[in-house]
Amino acid sequence: MGTPLETRREQTVEVVDRLEAEYPDSTISLRYANRLELLIAVILSAQCTDQRVNEETKHLFETYDGAEDYANADQDELAEDLNSITYYNNKAKYIRSACETILEDHDGEVPDTMDELTELSGVGRKTANVVLQHGHDIVEGIVVDTHVQRLSRRLGLTEEEYPERIEQDLIEIVPEDDWQQFTHLCIDHGRAVCTAQNPDCADCVLADICPSEKGDVEIDLASGDAW
Repeated sequence: MGTPLETRREQTVEVVDRLEAEYPDSTISLRYANRLELLIAVILSAQCTDQRVNEETKHLFETYDGAEDYANADQDELAEDLNSITYYNNKAKYIRSACETILEDHDGEVPDTMDELTELSGVGRKTANVVLQHGHDIVEGIVVDTHVQRLSRRLGLTEEEYPERIEQDLIEIVPEDDWQQFTHLCIDHGRAVCTAQNPDCADCVLADICPSEKGDVEIDLASGDAW
């Protein structure tokens, strides 16, 4: 069991410093050429790996050009174009509906406010944060995906279970200049070391400050289950 620093703020700053040294090139892994492609890629990434999304969008972005193409697409044909993606039928509906709204209410442009983005079908706060940060260079929150959720609980940064509550805790302790990068660092570390099943604590740069580090501790703080 590691020993976390005295305050959650100190713990968070140390976590960011160490992970930045470990993953100096950390950034978003989804591939896109414009804001609409980013929005669609993030919608598709829900409960699906970025690698799979990138493979699927290679042909998708060649087939459909702009919001009008998606809004006017045949539902079954669009779903078939997404059939290797989890929940592809629902995501096809979200994409068509979101693009209809973008055409009708936003002159064909992806909106640049949290309220307007979260009014689009299939867009929650996490997706909106990604689009704001990487599409509009607006950082007003922290993207809480499954990796951020898992690592922030394991590292003792929050005891909350739901993304929006976790985000509020993190906003209080993550330096504002690191809000965007914090997510990318957690994703990289979550994929490489701090995996959901059987994390490699022996090779973790955070092990000595992690209260979930396997050893004397019996509980995974992310899940509450025994190791």
